Amino acid sequence: EANRRVHERSSVDPATSGMGTTMTVALVESEGVVIGHVGDTRAYRVRDGRMQQLTDDHSLVNELLKSGKLSPEEAETHPQRSVITRAVGTDPDVDVDSFIVDARDGDVFLICSDGLTAMVDDEDILHVVQHNRDDLDKVTKLLVAAANRGGGEDNITVVTLGIGADGAT
Repeated sequence: EANRRVHERSSVDPATSGMGTTMTVALVESEGVVIGHVGDTRAYRVRDGRMQQLTDDHSLVNELLKSGKLSPEEAETHPQRSVITRAVGTDPDVDVDSFIVDARDGDVFLICSDGLTAMVDDEDILHVVQHNRDDLDKVTKLLVAAANRGGGEDNITVVTLGIGADGAT
C-alpha cells in the first residue's frame, strides 16, 4: 500500500516525479521479529556480543560485491555506492524481502540508514550498543552523534528495539 501511494503521488505531481524511499520495518510477534525490507536501510540483531546484519542491501554495489566483481574494500569507496536497485514508490510494484527472525531475551534489534553505516564501522556500532544496552534512547543518540562526527554525509536514521522477558521494549 505504501508503494502504491508513493508511486501514485509521484506520477501525478511533477514536483515529486521520481520520488522513492528505502524502508525497513520490524514487527514483534510471538514467533519472532518480522522484518520487511526494501532498499539499503539495514536491520541488525545484537546477540551474545555479536552484531549480525539481517538484511541485504538492494544496491548496485552490493550486487557487484555478491557477484565477485568488487572486493569489500572497493565497495566502501565505490562512486556508485548510493545507487539503489529497489525502492518504495519508484515502480508500480515492488518486491519486498520479508522474513521472521527469532528473538530472545536480551536481543537488541537496530534499524538504521546508510547515513549511520557509511560513517561508523560495525565494531564501533556494536561497542555503543553493548555498553549502553540498558538505555536504548542513549544508544540512538550516541550512534547519531558518532555518524555526525564521522562526517554526517547523509540522512542518519537509527531505531532500536530491545527484547525483554515480556517482549519488546
